Amino acid sequence: MQSYLEQLNVSQREAVVNTKGPSLVIAGAGSGKTRVLTYRIAHLLTQGVPPHRILALTFTNKAAREMKERIASIVGADVARNLWMGTFHSIFARILRNEAERIGYPSSFTIYDTADSKSLVKSIVKEMKLNDKEYKPGAVLGRISAAKNDLVTPASYVKDQHRMMEDQASKRGLVYEIYTRYMRQCYKSGVMDFDDLLLNTNILFRDHSEALQKYQNIFQYVMVDEYQDTNYSQYIIIKKLAEKHSNICVVGDDAQSIYSFRGAKIENILNFRNDYPDYKLFKLEQNYRSTQTIVNAANSIIAKNSKQIKKAVFSENDIGNKIKIHNAISDIEEGYIVINDIKQKRLKANYEYQDFAILYRTNAQSRIFEEALRKASMPYKIYGGLSFYQRKEIKDLLAYCRVTINPTDQEAIKRIINYPARGIGKTTVEKLEGAAAASGKSMWDVLVGIDNAGNLFNAGTRKKLNSFVGMISGFKAGSTQLSAYDLVTEIATQSGMMKELYQDRSPENVSRQENVQELLNGIQEFTLNRTEEGGETGLVNFLEEVSLLTDQDNESEDDINKVTLMTIHSSKGLEFKNVYVVGVEEGLFPSNMTIESEQGIEEERRLFYVAVTRAEDNATISFARTRYKFGESSFCRPSRFIGEIDDEFVEFSGDQIKIAAPQSRFSASSQPKRSFGSAPVSPKPGYNFKKVSNNAPTGKLGSVSKGSPTGNLQPGMTVEHIRFGRGKIVSIDGQLPNAKATVNFDNSGVKQLLLKFAKLKILG
Repeated sequence: MQSYLEQLNVSQREAVVNTKGPSLVIAGAGSGKTRVLTYRIAHLLTQGVPPHRILALTFTNKAAREMKERIASIVGADVARNLWMGTFHSIFARILRNEAERIGYPSSFTIYDTADSKSLVKSIVKEMKLNDKEYKPGAVLGRISAAKNDLVTPASYVKDQHRMMEDQASKRGLVYEIYTRYMRQCYKSGVMDFDDLLLNTNILFRDHSEALQKYQNIFQYVMVDEYQDTNYSQYIIIKKLAEKHSNICVVGDDAQSIYSFRGAKIENILNFRNDYPDYKLFKLEQNYRSTQTIVNAANSIIAKNSKQIKKAVFSENDIGNKIKIHNAISDIEEGYIVINDIKQKRLKANYEYQDFAILYRTNAQSRIFEEALRKASMPYKIYGGLSFYQRKEIKDLLAYCRVTINPTDQEAIKRIINYPARGIGKTTVEKLEGAAAASGKSMWDVLVGIDNAGNLFNAGTRKKLNSFVGMISGFKAGSTQLSAYDLVTEIATQSGMMKELYQDRSPENVSRQENVQELLNGIQEFTLNRTEEGGETGLVNFLEEVSLLTDQDNESEDDINKVTLMTIHSSKGLEFKNVYVVGVEEGLFPSNMTIESEQGIEEERRLFYVAVTRAEDNATISFARTRYKFGESSFCRPSRFIGEIDDEFVEFSGDQIKIAAPQSRFSASSQPKRSFGSAPVSPKPGYNFKKVSNNAPTGKLGSVSKGSPTGNLQPGMTVEHIRFGRGKIVSIDGQLPNAKATVNFDNSGVKQLLLKFAKLKILG
């Protein structure tokens, strides 16, 4: 029965067997956190503690299920099933069902998901005759959710001057009234949403001391996983439940606290010692996942944060390779560099596709890597999200494009005829479909002749449908005059999509805005590439390329041997043999939305730490010196975080310039200067750039000559292109001004370019 203790190192064993009193287990990345929490529970059970006296709270059902299975293998399934183990929401729903009558709810209350909640908010907005463009359900629900997680009820919301001022500033001054009606309707209907499960548990324990005492008596031991991710509402419940016995054990890592946008409070774990002065501290510092180099590099990153519980994470694995830092000329080249590196590693070390992960700061960054993987015929999967071209906002905009090119595309018409909302309801669409079927015409033909449709539609509906036809006809006329980029920008604007997406700055909407802008960037890149190659640049050509690019292959959906693409937030808790952290540039990572506060920068640094520590064998970091933003190529600066990794743990590609850290009160102390591949960057206030003379031979990055006349180009020359990077001219055909060069680029493959547009630089 005691054999499980033999599987633990000294620190892990200490955390498992010392079960009395408050305990804080700080678990570094890859240090066996789940094993310790699991074995601590198993140890309590083997010591005779009844399972129903143990409360174990997790953040995911998967974590709870896996822990319970491990415990069952030690103490038996009959014992394990009686544990109070599960997610916060599942455990508190169970308590609320038992005690529902105390707070006026039926024990059979139902639980709303996000879609239900949004629908109710939408109904209330309509009932109050408010502008649904200003009071968007998602934005309003976000405000309500944030209030509940801070334990702010409708009655106290209206007294909260800060919240009220924020609502007034965003032209949503009646959120408090919507919140009041929302709660009243939920109560009347006998329903709770996810946040209510926490809020109402707090209300239950606040207003009914006998209920609180009941559960304080039941739960002799309280354990919490991922404590750094708890919000204020969860924190208060945990604190109350542990008051009587004080046998509370929380497990987590302040260095991996990355969910403040969801309401998580890092202070909960940092201040544990203040809440429980007689606590015991256990540090799990041996990393079993990563090489010594990766662990030491990660330590040098997180050491720059001031708010942390100090620990010395170490690894006894192999020393391993240094962290490779790639300096790409452009975001396009960055995609090719990463995919080519994956190819090389697979050939040299026999890695499987599933051994690779590409991690990015924002979802919109996936597009370039998806396209590069497709062109390389590599299987991939998007983790925790949809493929770029499957996201709703992208499919909506592409549907407009399809109707513009081909108005008889009925499915595309159905998708966008009432998006954004223009008062064309489901009944009208069904009548249009019926009329088209009865007449043998397309839906577009019916729409064009809507004034001759008799009494099928009233005057108001005909006006709306004619307006839609006029808009699409205008787009179609523009397709013969505008470039694909300008046309789609016009479509996104005139259709109302951009206005719809920019109604609020909620995290969800910001992500959608970024995705639409990334699609426009892709169209601009397509136009420039086709122009240089002398090909067709119309919208129809772009849609054809996208259709071929995203056509479903024949792989089985359950085939897990694929390269993984995911945001860094989604990667927490996972591990891969090879990890690529991409787009590590100022303004992108750290995000522009965080750089105005020390707290924001420290969370971004923790996010960078999480990214690097996902790697087992190899961690690779890349940044682009130019990136498409708003349809134009913009200069980028490498992230300050790259400069925070100690020199001995990294190696760079390309020639180098020196860059000092941003000069601000939020900079890491004793920031080392760092060399990067040369970049066409413009110095900005707060940044010091200094060119390094490294006697590099002509022909390397940072030593290129100015653009040479196209007449001087010869086969065999080494040249550089702003997007495709470095390459060698294979041949030159034709006469100026229509001469073309065939160039074999190191990372982008063979391209044929029109010289008058290519702007090639001669390197040697």
